[in-house]
Amino acid sequence: MKVRNGISSLQTTSEGAIKERGWICIIVRRMHEPERVFGQIKNNRGFRRFLLRGLPKVGLEVGWLSLAHQLLKKAAKDKNLKIALQG
Repeated sequence: MKVRNGISSLQTTSEGAIKERGWICIIVRRMHEPERVFGQIKNNRGFRRFLLRGLPKVGLEVGWLSLAHQLLKKAAKDKNLKIALQG
């Protein structure tokens, strides 16, 4: 097993740059936002594995999943708005 000593110095440099520029809140927010969407797609929609093989086809399948997720969100929001306006 090889240990690369240069990596830790690069990590310290990048962490210092992130803290110095105030990007830490953006970085942390970006780490958590996609997880919620993928969790909803996997758990609520029952998606477990890709049906197609190959990167272009998987990209297309992810696009369809994302589109379906966004349309279902929009439909739920419209339904709640309609209910709120009625009563």
